[in-house]
Amino acid sequence: MTVPPQLRRALVRLRRDILFLASGVLPHLAAPPLFLWALTQVVGILDGTSDAAPLVLPVPSALLAIAGYGLTEVQRWRFRALCGVDLPRLRFTQAKRQFGYNCLVGPLLGVLEVALFTLLVTGVAAATSLLWIWTVPPPERHVYVMSAVLATVLGLLAIAAVPPLAAGLVRLENLVGRAVLGVSRAEELERRVEDLTASRADAVAAADAERRRIERDLHDGAQQRLVSLALNLGLAKATLTDLPPEAREVIDAAHREAKDAIDELSTLVRGLHPAVLDELGLDAALSGLAARAPVPVRLRVDIPDDSPQRTSPAVEAVAYFVVSEALTNIAKHAREATRADVAVTRLGEILRVVIADDGVGGADPAKGTGLKGLAQRVRSVDGTFRMSSPVGGPTMMSVELPCPM
Repeated sequence: MTVPPQLRRALVRLRRDILFLASGVLPHLAAPPLFLWALTQVVGILDGTSDAAPLVLPVPSALLAIAGYGLTEVQRWRFRALCGVDLPRLRFTQAKRQFGYNCLVGPLLGVLEVALFTLLVTGVAAATSLLWIWTVPPPERHVYVMSAVLATVLGLLAIAAVPPLAAGLVRLENLVGRAVLGVSRAEELERRVEDLTASRADAVAAADAERRRIERDLHDGAQQRLVSLALNLGLAKATLTDLPPEAREVIDAAHREAKDAIDELSTLVRGLHPAVLDELGLDAALSGLAARAPVPVRLRVDIPDDSPQRTSPAVEAVAYFVVSEALTNIAKHAREATRADVAVTRLGEILRVVIADDGVGGADPAKGTGLKGLAQRVRSVDGTFRMSSPVGGPTMMSVELPCPM
């Protein structure tokens, strides 16, 4: 005989609900007697009415720990194994929530579970009344027939009410379990913030690693090929002196283009990620920037020698590119600027970068994408970006980057 799929699913669901509720009766009802007995023993020890203080004291203490923490683990197993609900493992310090569930909410749920199983057992016993009536002697049997029929009907109704009541009680326990033993809204938001912070840090590190890879590939590949091409063209220009003037002009133009391409590619490579930043550190990399800047730059890098560790590569890269972009903006947009000041200071767990110029000011971070990009890059490592550029000058950019010890 084939069982219809809908009936099969209903039976499977009823079996799961009955097992879930049956497994909760003992842990739900075990905590109050343990707690009351332990509390009674502790009170007796404190007021001196108990003579077995040294022997009894560890017992209630252990039982209180079991009621508060051990029964919580039993509940976690119930919800995970029978309902597929994964409750978090609560720390021992979160005793309030655990005692609240096991000693207050749990007993109420245990009473409802006992009532449900009492209804089930009573219903089964009543539904089989017509079978039990045959144990009555025949002369008296007809007196109980109508009562047996009524009991059978009521028993069948009770049995029919068990599945929806069990399903409702399971839903109630899931709601209460998630609310009391689950993750609170504040904890969920805290974990979400931690996950987002970690994923953002991973994304920043991955992007920085990708820039390093591109820089290395360009430096070791395309740049070396261009250098070789420029050398060959220079050698051809020096040795092939008997060529027509037109041919020599073409070789000379190709030589100049190759050298210009090498310069542009070198600038691009440095813009991606300068190798000197990894090899010699932030001070040397910024010194190179200051030397190549179109305007005179007064650089001051103050990183104590007794710092516990070098600044993280991601933070160093952000500081380098902030200074690089700021000097580029000064050269392009700071009218009448004759000099720039760059100060990099590490104060404990903060790396502060201040860039100033003596131009006419008027820079607006809300306009254009350059300053917005700088601010976004600083925020990617939880830094702060401030800029002051009143009309008439001077312009000052201040960046603070976290450097955890």
